[in-house]
Amino acid sequence: MKFPKFDRSKYAALLESAADVEVITESKVRDVRLASGRTLALITLDNNKDYKRPNTLGPNTLAALGETLESLRSRAAAGEIDAVAITGKRFSFAAGADLSLVDRIPSRDVARLMGEIGHHALGLLGDLGVPSFAFVNGLALGGGVEVALHSTYRTIDASTPAIALPEVYLGLVPGWGGATLVPNLIGIENALKVIIENPLKMNRTLKPKQALELGLVDRLIAPVNFLEDSLKFADAVLGGETVKRPNEPGKIERVTKWDIAVKIARKSVEERLGTVPQAPYRALDIIALAKHNDLARGFEAENEALADLISGDQFMASMYGFDLVQRRAKRPVGAPDKSLAGKVTKVGVVGAGLMASQFATLFVRRLKVPVIMTDLDQERVDRGVANVHAELEKLRDKGRLDNDEFNRLTALVTGTTDRSQFADCDWVIEAVFEEVSVKQDVFGDLENIVSEEAILATNTSSLSVDEIGSKLRHPERLVGFHFFNPVAVMPLVEVVNAAKTNEATLATAMQVAKNLKKTAVITSDRPGFVVNRVLAKVLGEAMHAVDTGTPIAVVDHASDPIGLPMTPFELLELVGLKVGAHVLTSHHTPFPDRFFESKNLDALADSGAKLIERDGKGRPKGYTKEFEKIVGTEGKTPMTAEQLRERLETGLAEEIKIMLDEGVVTAPEDIDLSLILGAGFPLLDGGITPYLDRVGASERAFGGTFHTPTIRGAAQR
Repeated sequence: MKFPKFDRSKYAALLESAADVEVITESKVRDVRLASGRTLALITLDNNKDYKRPNTLGPNTLAALGETLESLRSRAAAGEIDAVAITGKRFSFAAGADLSLVDRIPSRDVARLMGEIGHHALGLLGDLGVPSFAFVNGLALGGGVEVALHSTYRTIDASTPAIALPEVYLGLVPGWGGATLVPNLIGIENALKVIIENPLKMNRTLKPKQALELGLVDRLIAPVNFLEDSLKFADAVLGGETVKRPNEPGKIERVTKWDIAVKIARKSVEERLGTVPQAPYRALDIIALAKHNDLARGFEAENEALADLISGDQFMASMYGFDLVQRRAKRPVGAPDKSLAGKVTKVGVVGAGLMASQFATLFVRRLKVPVIMTDLDQERVDRGVANVHAELEKLRDKGRLDNDEFNRLTALVTGTTDRSQFADCDWVIEAVFEEVSVKQDVFGDLENIVSEEAILATNTSSLSVDEIGSKLRHPERLVGFHFFNPVAVMPLVEVVNAAKTNEATLATAMQVAKNLKKTAVITSDRPGFVVNRVLAKVLGEAMHAVDTGTPIAVVDHASDPIGLPMTPFELLELVGLKVGAHVLTSHHTPFPDRFFESKNLDALADSGAKLIERDGKGRPKGYTKEFEKIVGTEGKTPMTAEQLRERLETGLAEEIKIMLDEGVVTAPEDIDLSLILGAGFPLLDGGITPYLDRVGASERAFGGTFHTPTIRGAAQR
């Protein structure tokens, strides 16, 4: 594809919007004489910061790169150079677009310029008149990958930590050529995996070997002589060496597989995410168009998608949520000085059921200290220890543990019915029945066994930590430590700072959470803490609606526009009906005017009924007759989906405002972070509070907003 001469005046409005805040990544050029005598112009991207600040590509960076490439195109035409290569500073190729600047973009027209400048500047790499090479020497994400894609050939350092196109996860599309070039480089099915599937699976990235196997890069080179060997590769290619790309799509793939693969991917996204997220569907549209291998047409579609998405609400909310996950999560508000934390050299787990086994697996894997489990009888204990060993075996079989590590960790996990063996534990966590008296008895017994310095942790989901510890001689060493299921996957731990919890205990809990590689949010000791209090509102309103005559399907899908990962009744089945009934009751009791309990849910739980009928692949296909029979569908006061959704949104805004006024957490950001990481609330909403502001629920509930100004895209401001 031919590109006109690069002219920065075309992008003046965009460049001005970022001029005073952008960290410029310079394009430093030097000529390298190859062994053959040919001359290669080597561009090094360098933002002149240390390795902790990777190269990024903001508008002014792209303009400077475009001008550099324009000058090199002139030199190539004059016969001064035989090739151009681009690499990065040490450890960093390029981490993509500088997304910290997007809130400064004033309009959709300027947002479109962001796509155009990327296409123009990077596109010159394929229009120099001589071959171009990308030497990917470190982290390459998003726009960094697209720098490489526009180059004629690509090498990658085998020690590169990650290569990925994460845009769909963030509410964008790979809009500087990625959505068009990748399918035409590695085939439709591989492209769908890289552009759609991986970002939507917890933002999964590729390792260098995987990138090579897919055909995203042409050579995998050891780090010790990466640049030298990359230059040798370039010289060989310039000398006529052939580079084969086995996954490049041919005519048959374009005619027979392309449309079908996109259709299947579209259906899969809809089943997982619904139709609220815009980015994956815009990306699929561009990938479908890429079948024709018309770069100009594809790049224009990318420009239009970026213009809409960058200036839209979902992307701005995603960036707010992404900032919470990347920054606020790493600096927990209210955390004591970590120097106060005690050392954990042995962990005790009270219980040997499913949750306890998950705890033990996580603790032994991450802390690598002895873990001892106990329960009421030896059979349960043996079964619990066996479950932990089985989980470790699965990790070994997946290649995530080697044999030595597997043997060491399994040896660290033991079980006993004799609680006296907990005497040397520094940290003891319970996973017993969710009843205050049961937990009080457990900790009362343990207090007579463990040392006075040992920390006692309760995994209660909604009970008062202070009440659980009310009979202890030293309640100051009791802390709430609430995991979410499945424990290995869900990244959040709610650390409950009860009234009597002291700073050393809280500091130890925070350090344990960090060592477990979990994000900890500190909450006060209020019913449901954060996540379950919000979910109790959602589930309570759903059950109340069916209890009062609203059809089940209407209730289950009324909240679809919020973009939640599952419907209320899917969530109820996931957490278990007995647990759901307990959550509703535990919130109705202290807050009877704001939370509903449900006799129908109690009856469903007692009956052991399922709520949702599923097909052979586990996909929902309707509601069970037992569910319909118990809740009934006649009379009372049914609501429309719109009425129920407005009621739910207003109720959530009211409850979250009360939570903030009570000091459950310090700010709306902690509510949103908890819901993103603990309940799967979508990043495209920014959690929940930006969404409630946008739909007017905050104004209805308390006459204000959670965020000032509201978090909105430029097109809606």
